[in-house]
Amino acid sequence: MTEAADAHDFPKLWLVRHGETEWSKNHRYTGLTDLELTDNGVQQAVAAGRKLSGIIFSSVLTSPLKRAQRTAELAGFPDAEVVPYAHEWDYGDYEGQRSVDIRKKDPSYLIWTHGVVRGETLQQVSDRADHVIAKVLDTPDAAPFSGSGPAPAAPLTQRNVLLVAHGHFLRVLAARWLQLEPIEGRRFVLETAAVCNLGWDKKTPAVTGWNI
Repeated sequence: MTEAADAHDFPKLWLVRHGETEWSKNHRYTGLTDLELTDNGVQQAVAAGRKLSGIIFSSVLTSPLKRAQRTAELAGFPDAEVVPYAHEWDYGDYEGQRSVDIRKKDPSYLIWTHGVVRGETLQQVSDRADHVIAKVLDTPDAAPFSGSGPAPAAPLTQRNVLLVAHGHFLRVLAARWLQLEPIEGRRFVLETAAVCNLGWDKKTPAVTGWNI
């Protein structure tokens, strides 16, 4: 994130990882494979919506993949804006595999350091995350809305933006929000349908809530 300290209005960015799918349940890398939510994933998405109840969002964004769009819908945001570059890491040849099985062949393997074969690099994922952050910082929406009714007449004291997306992508995005290298996303464990928020300590980007 390269914006000057006073070049934006210091919005709070709320994150929701999509609900459980069969592959996430079994710890399989799920990049561009477009899976449905499990029954449990549906319940998780509804529960995430309850956690967001009462928050007024200036904009709601979602990955183009249906597990994220469905999570947004079930959480109360059926009209979320689809952001094409907010999809999950393209895992290439590792799509559908489990990291534990990859480590049977190479015990030192970590996706954060080794990457994937014939998929995206970590830097490419980071570049997409930077685009989302730039969008959040640069495009305030004059028409706030929430999943539970119309916006109040009083102006917002802080602009809130919601993004529904994916585990690895959101972890990289969190690192980039904090102005860290994308590899530091490894430090932000993220559960399915978890709610998180990124904000500020004065003018310093900060984690203000994680796995809520």
